[in-house]
Amino acid sequence: MEYAIDFGTSNTVVARVNENGVIETVKLPAYSSLVSDNPPLIPSFVYVVDAASEQVLIGQEVGDRGLDNKTGKGEQRFFKSFKRAIGSQVSMFVPEIDGREVEFELVGEWFLKRIIDQLPNVDSLIFTVPVDSFESYRNWLSGLCDRLSVHQVRILDEPTAAALGYGLSKGDETLLVVDFGGGTLDLSLVKLALAKDQSQDPFQDTSEAKPSRSPLGFLLKWGDRTVASTAKSSVASSSSRNSQIAKVLAKTGQNLGGIDIDNWIVDHFHTMLGLPKNSLVTRLAERIKIALSSTTSTTEVYFNDQTFESYELTLTRSQLAQILEQQQFFANLDRALDRIRQQAQRQNIDLEQIDAVLLVGGTSQIPAVKEWALRYFPIEKVKADKPFEAIAHGAISQGWELKDFLYHSYGVRYWDKRYKKHNWHTIVKSGATYPLEKPVELTLGASSPDQPSIELVIGELGETNVEVYFEDRRLVTRVLDGKQVAAQILNENSKAIAKLDPLGQMGSDRIKVFFQVDEKRTLRITVQDLLTKKNLLDDVSVVQLM
Repeated sequence: MEYAIDFGTSNTVVARVNENGVIETVKLPAYSSLVSDNPPLIPSFVYVVDAASEQVLIGQEVGDRGLDNKTGKGEQRFFKSFKRAIGSQVSMFVPEIDGREVEFELVGEWFLKRIIDQLPNVDSLIFTVPVDSFESYRNWLSGLCDRLSVHQVRILDEPTAAALGYGLSKGDETLLVVDFGGGTLDLSLVKLALAKDQSQDPFQDTSEAKPSRSPLGFLLKWGDRTVASTAKSSVASSSSRNSQIAKVLAKTGQNLGGIDIDNWIVDHFHTMLGLPKNSLVTRLAERIKIALSSTTSTTEVYFNDQTFESYELTLTRSQLAQILEQQQFFANLDRALDRIRQQAQRQNIDLEQIDAVLLVGGTSQIPAVKEWALRYFPIEKVKADKPFEAIAHGAISQGWELKDFLYHSYGVRYWDKRYKKHNWHTIVKSGATYPLEKPVELTLGASSPDQPSIELVIGELGETNVEVYFEDRRLVTRVLDGKQVAAQILNENSKAIAKLDPLGQMGSDRIKVFFQVDEKRTLRITVQDLLTKKNLLDDVSVVQLM
């Protein structure tokens, strides 16, 4: 059986297609929270009972035992919001528990492993990921499934999945998804269309004949045991006559979410009342934030077991709006929408052509977010009735073929003599569809006399105006005045090395490198020695761009 897992910063949702062909959210009795008016959500909590033997509690069983409100030594064993730190290059605090260093990747593995172990007959998994996630996070997910012997793994952007999960299948539609969860803000503009038969692509220019190819290569990364053609037969066959095609027109994302709002509320009470910044105060801040979605004022009580003093934490909806304004919350939403607008305009699409705006994720339930959306779109277009399940349900939906593009750029690292530091030369630009129409060529020469080889370090390049860092054992964000380049090396442990024979000399071009991204989203390189006219590397796979 196939399952979709929306692994969230605050909550996780698991979905499947049941025996009646109906998509349903899976309830795991030990782990799911059964809050009224909410679907079965699994709180993304881990409490380490014994690190040495990997004995942990996860999800609702942590909350049922009150282990999410511990202070002191017990607080060090409780993990929440750990998804944001997985695959991050941020230098962070790594706790030592029971004589073992517990990294966030390990915490995430414990959490997902216990969920997957509770699912019957797992044949394949679909994971949804934030738009701005780097390959290191996606590779971590793939590696986890390999260790769990899951034969098939597919990965899909979260807001794109949400567009499929809202079920607005009236025909040709353009949907804007605002996915605002606990850790990330993602926006995606998706065009849904129906073709009369499998051979017809409603997005294809029919003025001249073109070779057809399965757009599913734009959607899926399959494990080593499965080939892409299997994906085509298993998904596309569910719609034998009417092909449903989703084309991603624009997307953007950043590290900004509900946990940041919690931290801002904690900071507010720290300044006003001198409260500590611990997990208990953070939990109270989260309750205040949630309560203000349905009331204009709320109060929680904090008791300091060290000083035996109690404090009333009162916040109004207008005060929360002031906090959000001070933290450039609305300015970040405006910038994200502007990036979507710019990408859409390059394809001659205006925001007025959007048929529906879908608000997804727990943070989207804050009234201020809906008020922000209504500044740009009429009320009849703004939908917010499926905030938690849309992503997982869309990921498991059948019969969709998806056309997508590369969100990040990819480049080769080089030594910048002017600034005396490593820099990056872009080879594949953000927005490129794949497979590339033709390889990208790059000519390189030796940088020192008698150079025996040329090393090719491939990196994934992005831009951000949000800085993520650790403060008081919290992973927090700060909005920057300008953009910064974010780069992650993709082939750290398997650098492509072109060995030179005879040795390379300075002052002349020596090798030509051809970069290609194939239909399976694999970055491949061919290296030609310009002196000997021989191929030093021939169509070598460097990294899987999932």
